[in-house]
Amino acid sequence: MNNILILGSGRSGTSMLTGILVKSGFHLGENFEYLKKDKANPKGYFEDYEVNTVNEDILKENLISIPETLRKWIFPSFTFYRARWLAVIPKGKKIKTTSSIDNRIEVLINKPSFCYKDPRFSYTLPIWKKLFKKNNIAAKYLVVYREPFKTANSIVRECEENKALHPLKMTSERALKVWESMYSHILENYEKDIQKENWMFVHFNQLFSLEVLEKIEEFIGGSIDKQFPEKQLSRAEDLGNELSPNLSGIYNQLKKYSF
Repeated sequence: MNNILILGSGRSGTSMLTGILVKSGFHLGENFEYLKKDKANPKGYFEDYEVNTVNEDILKENLISIPETLRKWIFPSFTFYRARWLAVIPKGKKIKTTSSIDNRIEVLINKPSFCYKDPRFSYTLPIWKKLFKKNNIAAKYLVVYREPFKTANSIVRECEENKALHPLKMTSERALKVWESMYSHILENYEKDIQKENWMFVHFNQLFSLEVLEKIEEFIGGSIDKQFPEKQLSRAEDLGNELSPNLSGIYNQLKKYSF
């Protein structure tokens, strides 16, 4: 089986996509069930604690840290530690790392047939790719996405239901900026990669297509759990909002790279 990273913003179907692969024999991490099942993800999140922590620490090196008392009242939109899967980072920003973080990533990627999922990969992927190259490790990238407003509404609901995220005071407008920022970075990384055969883009709705599931099997080099996706578990609402030209452009580009 191929080594896999699952890419996509939070609340876009990354958990469902990873869940399809759970029984495939991949190494998902030493502690990939630390995020417990809840209303948002009744089947699980499938994110490894160390993978998430490494990515959080990378973003900590690259984002402004504001004392919570100040952030809460003056800069509520600024993310804080453990909430940076909701960060907005300008496209083109060079992400830096440290030698100690690199060493931790090298431990993670020197596992046979790994499959790691974290929305933060949208920003930290260049660091991981650099270390793949250094360690002569081949990896493939599975990108999942869905309609921007559906994702934004789901992010807002998640922030309302999760007490730890209440301080962000998330709005639909800011959630759309998260979607825009993450997929801008993903597309930028894809377009720079000369080995585009190592990428696969899938719309959330395509995860219910047997034809697409079979293509995922071919892409990963292993079998998957085709019974895992359940459309009725999705709580996302489509309110029929009109996309801005920029959001529409990104969404259309993602669809262009899909089946």
